[in-house]
Amino acid sequence: MTTSTNLPAGAPGVPTHPAPTDGAVAARGVSKSYGRGETAVHALRDVSVDFAREHFTAIMGPSGSGKSTLMHCLAGLDSIDTGRLWIGGTDITGLPDAELTRLRRERVGFVFQAFNLVPTLTAEQNITLPVALAGGTVDAAWLQQITSSLGLADRLSHRPHELSGGQQQRVAVARALLTRPDVIFGDEPTGNLDSATGAEVLSLLRRSCREMGRSIIMVTHDPVAASYADRVVLMKDGALVGELEQSTPDAILHALATLGA
Repeated sequence: MTTSTNLPAGAPGVPTHPAPTDGAVAARGVSKSYGRGETAVHALRDVSVDFAREHFTAIMGPSGSGKSTLMHCLAGLDSIDTGRLWIGGTDITGLPDAELTRLRRERVGFVFQAFNLVPTLTAEQNITLPVALAGGTVDAAWLQQITSSLGLADRLSHRPHELSGGQQQRVAVARALLTRPDVIFGDEPTGNLDSATGAEVLSLLRRSCREMGRSIIMVTHDPVAASYADRVVLMKDGALVGELEQSTPDAILHALATLGA
């Protein structure tokens, strides 16, 4: 298998991975290990994958398969040992910290299992906080559009403890959408929600693809959650081992069973 280092593409002795032309996110020959020698854990092994624009993709696999590590690397939250990564047309491999931070702030959204809301701020202040921290100006019309679409228009003055779990996660989704990012990464976004509320949040994420043109990449262990995605990418032992298109929970569960999940 071919891998590359983090030297510039085309450097002597370094295999060149052609840049993707029209994807939301892409990886080429990505490997990642933790530790050294006999104790090293190979979290990612020569992973190459493309994620299409305006699509909802779920990443699944057994515990320890590397799915969370892959998401963190794709989002620029973790470094890689070899290979190259792109967000849109930007090669983020080896970007200086300041540039990577700016890119994540402007072009990437995050929705986590923990809602990560500031308890002393209102819903509206939580939604606009990243823009405020960056010294930017909130697009009031867009804020109104997304909060109305997410059913938050009458909850903007409420603090997190005054909101249900589903409402808090909707605030997190609105925060992720506010900067019109190229891609939104979700790390078990329904893990702390009951099934009915989780279905509501997943429907909102799917709508953000189809109605707002966003790209979603979600890590989940739940076949029902993954069934909301357009595509399910399967991982095992740090490698991609297959994928499913618009599958049912039963089909996804069967595929996971073959992986030992």
